[in-house]
Amino acid sequence: MIESQRHSYHLVDPSPWPISGSLGALATTVGGVMYMHSFQGGATLLSLGLIFLLYTMFVWWRDVLRESTLEGHHTKAVQLGPRYGSILFIVSEVMFLFAFFWASSHSSLAPTVEIGGILAPKRDWGFRSLGNPSS
Repeated sequence: MIESQRHSYHLVDPSPWPISGSLGALATTVGGVMYMHSFQGGATLLSLGLIFLLYTMFVWWRDVLRESTLEGHHTKAVQLGPRYGSILFIVSEVMFLFAFFWASSHSSLAPTVEIGGILAPKRDWGFRSLGNPSS
């Protein structure tokens, strides 16, 4: 089968699992809301939705593993896609955390004029000062 192709990429066959997973997620969400608001049948719908979602995950991953190992569709070029995707995801998370901590450090080390140029407002905790007996 691979020898008859002119390219080394895997064109995915149509699959019922995306719509099946969406319906399972919808049933889980609606069942969870019904259960939390004490509607009759909410726990049943929540349980069925979770079971349907787990079943969908199992058979979808089974099909992906079958395509990659037994059918040999995951060539070297196909394996690069998930690898690059994982690397880009990790890099984007590192950049997000760097930006978050940079903004936090910047706002704490250089407070703006709008908040009075101080990090935290002066608070009166109700304690008497040790140096001033009249307070």
